[in-house]
Parts: sequence; C-alpha cells; structure tokens
Amino acid sequence: MELAGVGIWSSQLRYGDQSESSDAAAELDELGFTALWIPDVGGPVLEAVGSLLAATKRTVIATGILNLWMHSPADVAEGYSALTDKHGDRFLLGIGVSHAPLIDAGQPGRYRKPLAATTSFLDGLDSAPRPVPSEGRVLAALGPKMLALSASRARGAHPYLVTPEHTATARATLGSGPLLLPEQTVILTDDADEAHSIGTDWLRSYLALPNYANNLLRSGFSEDDLAQVSPRLFDAIIAWGDEEAILRRVAEHHAAGADHVCVQVLLADPTAFPREQWRRIAAAVN
Repeated sequence: MELAGVGIWSSQLRYGDQSESSDAAAELDELGFTALWIPDVGGPVLEAVGSLLAATKRTVIATGILNLWMHSPADVAEGYSALTDKHGDRFLLGIGVSHAPLIDAGQPGRYRKPLAATTSFLDGLDSAPRPVPSEGRVLAALGPKMLALSASRARGAHPYLVTPEHTATARATLGSGPLLLPEQTVILTDDADEAHSIGTDWLRSYLALPNYANNLLRSGFSEDDLAQVSPRLFDAIIAWGDEEAILRRVAEHHAAGADHVCVQVLLADPTAFPREQWRRIAAAVN
C-alpha cells in the first residue's frame, strides 16, 4: 500500500445513499484519488468499508477514523482480516479516541485517559488471533504524545482540522519514517460571503470539542479567534477559492512533510455528494 498525492475525505460516502456512495467511489477511483476516507460516529463502519472496497479497484479505503469507544479490538481485528483477505492490501485502519462531549453524552464519565485508552485498544489488536499489523493502521493524532504513539505503534498519523504549520510540527515529532496524512477542508468558491456562509457553522461545531480547540490554541490562535471564528482562523483551517487556491494549500501540506492529503469538500447542503467539485479537483491535480 503506497499512500501519496491527494485523497478524498467524505461523510457522504459513509452515511449517504449506499447506491450513490458506491457509484461515487467507483468514479473517484477512476479519477485517480489515492485514498477515500470515511468517518465513524456510529453504525457498522467495517460494512461501509467493505462496500467501498467492492466498488473500487485501486484506491485505498481508510477510516478517518474508527471510533475506538464504539468497537471491540477483537471484532475490528476479525473484520480487518476478512476485508483484506477479500480485497487485498487496500484497507487502512485509522483509529481515533474521539471527543469527551460525544462519548460522555451517552455514558457520562466514560471518556478518560485517551492515550491509555488508545494504547489498550492497540494492545487488543495486537493480541487478536489474527492481529492487525502496525503497518495497516494509523492514529488520529494532534498533540505530541499521540503523535509519538502513532510513530511507535502504527504506520503514522492522520491529523484532522490542522494547518500546514501543524503538519510541519507533526513531521518533526514523527521523524522521517512514519506516514503523515492530514485532512484539509475546502470550499470551491471565489465568493468570500458564500465561503463563510458554508464554513462558519461547520467550523464552530468542531471548535466546541476540546481536542480541536486546545490544538488550535497550541498552534498560536487565541481564545478570541476561536470564540469569534475569526477570519484568520477560518482562512487557516478552510482553503477556499478556485482549484488553484485549493491545490496551493495541499502543496503547502506536502512541503511541510505530508505524504498524502485528504481533501474534504464542503457544500451548502452537507448531505449532498460534491461530485462536481471532486471532478474539478481531480482535473486540477492530474
């Protein structure tokens, strides 16, 4: 499995209409994207991975991320083995510890010691009858401790909601060997008002999660930046404009040390598949 270039991160591929998801995945495969990433906020994520693997021929299917609180290591290891037996080496298991407000909403106090919880989950994958190999998994990582765990217990890191400057810091922490696979959110419009109309509430929802807020504060943004969703913060996290503007931001991540950048396209309708935008990005990349 080689991961380079540009991929697509999409909630629609996971939670949208399954028929359109399969059709879109097949097209994305033909368009040359090197990986398709899907989130996990509940439901049978490995079944979704299997559907996308079946719909594609070459592209890697990655979880970005599999929520470790929602699955047992034994079940994940068994599912990973079944999928790789059937589809070959095209499944990248991205694992993450999620966020306290999301996990504690259903079971108050469950979210605790995220680094220890991640280590325990990896131990479970390693001790399964058919272990998930370290080269077949990456970790959602923002801070230095989780990045270090990504280097020692996985193939690398998948940071989300980050800047190219964070990518440079993450590469310095990881060293030269592990993969660094950041997500980059984009809006294909030259209209600043339209971009902010689409992206501000989306970004604000993530700023309510302590892991992301704290990482941005570590990255040099202020409490006021986060409270107001300042133009400085918005432009640093969301790349908007034409294809050239999008690829310029992707290139900044690559120059900072990213091996692969997965692009998430936002639309005014968050449930719609951004297929026209995916085609435009693919044409610009290729």
